[in-house]
Parts: sequence; C-alpha cells; structure tokens
Amino acid sequence: MRKLVLTALAASTAAAFAAPAMAQSTGSFDGPRVGVIAGYDGLRPGRGSDSSISSDNGADGFLYGVDAGYDHQMGRFVLGAEGEISGSTAKTADDPNTSDALGFGRVKAGRDLYAGVRAGYLVGPSTMLYAKGGYTNARLDLTANNGTTETGQHFNLDGYRVGAGVEQAIGSNTYAKLEYRYSNYGNARLEYANGANTDNFNVNTDRHEVVAGVGFRF
Repeated sequence: MRKLVLTALAASTAAAFAAPAMAQSTGSFDGPRVGVIAGYDGLRPGRGSDSSISSDNGADGFLYGVDAGYDHQMGRFVLGAEGEISGSTAKTADDPNTSDALGFGRVKAGRDLYAGVRAGYLVGPSTMLYAKGGYTNARLDLTANNGTTETGQHFNLDGYRVGAGVEQAIGSNTYAKLEYRYSNYGNARLEYANGANTDNFNVNTDRHEVVAGVGFRF
C-alpha cells in the first residue's frame, strides 16, 4: 500500500502542477473527491496527571494513505464529510529499556481509520482554509523481541481527531492540500490472534500529524 500511495502521490502532484494555473483562475470545491496523502506521524504519551509515561517518549514515522469525501459549496462557505485510511512506519525502539515508550510495550503503528466532517471558507477564488473533526480508530501492532510483527495481536484505540488546513484548487478538478491534525485516544483494548479481546481500558495517547495531499474532484 505504501509504494502504491507514493507512486500515486508523485504522479498526481506532477500532473497537477503541470497544468497552466494562470489559465484556471477559479476552482470548484463542490462534489465528491478522492486523493492520496503522505507526511509526518508522531505518537506521544498524553500529558496530564492521568499519564505516568513521560511525554518526552514517543514514536515518529512516515504516514501514507488515501482519503475520500464529499463537499457542498455555498458561496464562500464549504461543508463536507470525509473518510480516510492510512498506515505509518512509526514504532517504538527495539531497545528493551525503552519498550514501554508509549505505555503499550513494544509496538508498531498499524492502520488508522478516520471518519469526520470539515468546514471551509474561501479566502480566494481557488484557495480554501478549513477545519475538521471526527472519530479515529488506530491499531498498534505488538512486535516480538526481534522487531517483527506478531500477526493478529494488537491494541485497538478509539479517539477523536481535530485539525486545520489549506486546500488549493489546481484547474477545475485537481487540488492539493496541506494540513495539521491532532488525535487523542482515550480507550484501548488488546485483541488476540484468535479473535478474543480484553475489555476496554483507559489510555491517554496523543498523535500529531502534518500531511500533504493531492486529489481529484468528480
């Protein structure tokens, strides 16, 4: 999936910026859309009295994924719904002394699902500033001492995401965007290879992401 997203991102970016932007002075922010995203991903223990793990610890990596949505433009205002699935290379260190860096043991970031809404305002004919928010479900895959993933054993985390960004219409159908997102996960459960899982327990895990994306609007 990572190679596919990177290839699509590079191809879409090249095609988008190759178009004569001066000839297309006004873009549309209405209708269904689909795109690819890539950027920085950082997992951190949450701050506060309910977290016993130092917030200086964490796991950083490269985020990649695909998203889709539907927007409705009303003059300068835009309202929409969106969904996303992404992966990440972030993982805790293989050093046993730091295996509890996130409070989950030695783990690697798995797939992340997001569903939410966004609201935007056009600051120019082809430029929109927007804010977003919704539900996110993340997976942390348990890894063995040699750092390989133990298939079927992972933590499932539930939380919320908020963010803000800017989207630039390039031509009448293509767009590029840049956004920052913050996620907080407050519930988690351990799921085993046989499908069984523990009850939910409280956690406090933060996620900071800066992503760029390109896409096509139908």
